[in-house]
Amino acid sequence: MSEAKDHELNTKERNVQTPAMRKVAIVGAGWAGCAAAVELASRNWQVTLFEAARTPGGRARRVEIDEKTLDNGQHILLGAYTETLRLMKKVGIDINRALLRLPLQMRYPEHSGGMDFIAPRLPAPLHLLVALLRTKGLCGEDKLALARFSTTARWMGWQLDIDCSVMEMLYRFDQTERLIKLMWRPLCIAALNTPPERASARVFLSVLRDSLGARRAASDMLIPRVDLTALFPQYAATYIKRNGGSLKCGATVKAIKRNGMYWHIDVGGTALEEDAFDAVMVATQPHHAATMLGDLINVDGLTSFEHEPITTCYLQYPPELKLTQAFFALIDDDKTDEWGQFVFDRGQLDQAQAGLLAVVVSASSDAIALGHDALSAAIAAQLASVFRRPELAHPQWTKVISEKRATFSCTPHLLRPENATSLQGLAIAGDYTACEYPATLESAVRSGVKAAQGLCR
Repeated sequence: MSEAKDHELNTKERNVQTPAMRKVAIVGAGWAGCAAAVELASRNWQVTLFEAARTPGGRARRVEIDEKTLDNGQHILLGAYTETLRLMKKVGIDINRALLRLPLQMRYPEHSGGMDFIAPRLPAPLHLLVALLRTKGLCGEDKLALARFSTTARWMGWQLDIDCSVMEMLYRFDQTERLIKLMWRPLCIAALNTPPERASARVFLSVLRDSLGARRAASDMLIPRVDLTALFPQYAATYIKRNGGSLKCGATVKAIKRNGMYWHIDVGGTALEEDAFDAVMVATQPHHAATMLGDLINVDGLTSFEHEPITTCYLQYPPELKLTQAFFALIDDDKTDEWGQFVFDRGQLDQAQAGLLAVVVSASSDAIALGHDALSAAIAAQLASVFRRPELAHPQWTKVISEKRATFSCTPHLLRPENATSLQGLAIAGDYTACEYPATLESAVRSGVKAAQGLCR
């Protein structure tokens, strides 16, 4: 065989074995968009990721304020976040260095009138049984109610045939008022960012099933040691660039247009006609997605959401100040101006933030109505009172960060849109899409992965 013919055959074989990369535009570099980008880049797609902000991460990112690096809100993950942990490993993150892993716990300051519940590192469900027996601050009736709830929920497969509010379900399960106050209310608000009087019991049970009802490690609490952008989005951007893609920050997508088989993106009022994409994914908040897609598809399912805010109050003290553990639960009571629900000692997570406390107020509409100065003063006073440390009433500086549309209001019977749309090559992704989980980092990541897999099919 001649060298010319041999070269021609080898060229044909290479063309068959290595098909041209398909091009996809992803609008929104939040956790859903980053997850979709990583999934598609790993499947030989050329990804262009557009982000209006200067930093990727969406509502879970770092922010620079007054020459200080803070998170847009304090987050906590669970061992049950399997897709999030999988993609973190995929892009090269050292999980043990990036996250502090703690056993399931609900621990209040010693003199706050709360309880002390911590699960030992034993196989499930033995870890919960031992934790319940050892719990301080609950009477026998409270412990029996908790055991009854867990047993009944397991028997039901952690499912409800007809959805209702979390509070209605708790009363149906004969839960005590103290147990609701110290365990179920804070867990519901932390997981669903919706008060139990309005929150979906079906979704709450899904969270409990994959944490309390699963293997012990699934119930572990994972607290970020690094800022939220460095926790995943930053590594995701590096991964897609390494695989032939790009991230365009500061690029506000105004419109998406279809031309035959291809899609075009209008950035800042300028159509990028030179970039023809095989597919487009919109991974923004639903109201932004509705604005972009209103001329292409029916967007009724994107405009029906109500939203809940989350507020984080940062308080800086001298670097030698420390709490006795990395985080505590707090009893909130708006009647006494006690708004904090959880407090995190950032210095125990990152030495560079020694003396910095982060206090979380979920479903915080009433709290932020006070104004930032009044809210931070009230939270400082609350910390000084519950920890019996007067110096906590006088921080060196405070900063309140509120995300007014942090999550959708996770109410019963809520209809959530699918990732696929009526147009081939167009998908949506975000923590609000159809999923068993509420609006969490894990649901955002799962949505991005699912949308990416749909485009591949």
